[in-house]
Amino acid sequence: MTIRKYRPEHDFLGTLALMESEGEEWSCYWGEKYRAAYQKSLEQSITYVAESDGEIIGFSRSIEDFGFYIYICDLLVHVDFRGMGLGEQLMTPLYDQFPNHELFVMSDVDAYYVKLGFTREGSIFKLPKGIL
Repeated sequence: MTIRKYRPEHDFLGTLALMESEGEEWSCYWGEKYRAAYQKSLEQSITYVAESDGEIIGFSRSIEDFGFYIYICDLLVHVDFRGMGLGEQLMTPLYDQFPNHELFVMSDVDAYYVKLGFTREGSIFKLPKGIL
């Protein structure tokens, strides 16, 4: 299993298939009406993928707030690979790429981030340095 930067020409279809496997919950990204916009968003965001045997099994998509913060917008790991630390591994490269930024998660799966020990900052989570 490898964590690496997203390559648009190589990874979009695998990322799309992963989102489709989640069903309607992710259809706002993979549905035909939104697909092209999300494809562009993946390209223009800070996106990492987890790959195993040539298959995309997870990804994270983040945005930078003009030198202030990094917001993790999307984090998804294939159901068969959950519980193996891939979510954390998909967030960890952000610390290396942006060592002077604070990281925040925009989440609707709060229990996951609480379990990891992240601290609540209003309606988002702050990732303390050194927790990953």
